[in-house]
Amino acid sequence: MAIVLRKATLADIPRIEALIAGSARGLSAQDYRPSQIEGALRGAFGVDTQLLADQTYFVAEEDGRFVGCGGWSFRSTLFGGDARADRDASTLDPRTHAAKIRAFFVDPANARRGIGTLLLEHCEKEARAHGFSQVELMATLPGVKLYAARGYVGAAMVHFDVGLGETIEFIPMRKALVAP
Repeated sequence: MAIVLRKATLADIPRIEALIAGSARGLSAQDYRPSQIEGALRGAFGVDTQLLADQTYFVAEEDGRFVGCGGWSFRSTLFGGDARADRDASTLDPRTHAAKIRAFFVDPANARRGIGTLLLEHCEKEARAHGFSQVELMATLPGVKLYAARGYVGAAMVHFDVGLGETIEFIPMRKALVAP
């Protein structure tokens, strides 16, 4: 069965939340402690309904099952779901700012099948079509390999407070978009 990408809707939120939690717990265990993962699921990871409203968030389906999700944004917030209080919905100028690649998660049972790459290429194409020549993201440690393989360059690791005295490590990454 082929993988189909489509725009996510508000009705998809429960299934997206389940996918995010399963992906974080299943694919991050080698890089993060359980307390870091659970802390991140309280805000750093999660659904950002602004992306759904902007129609820039996508689900990858196979035979009706969600096997991946991810999106891009023309807004200032770099990462985090609705539970994160310091989000910034201001719009970016594509002539001077980088579009944001946001909230990529793959079902652990479907990892290493090219789903992340399929979503990433789709989002880059959309950002380019909206006039952006640069993209940036905040990569989880397990995501760094995917993004590096797709031409993203990392900066110094950052530590994000996920509450209860716990932090999680991310790598900011950027890429120049070239014309197809």
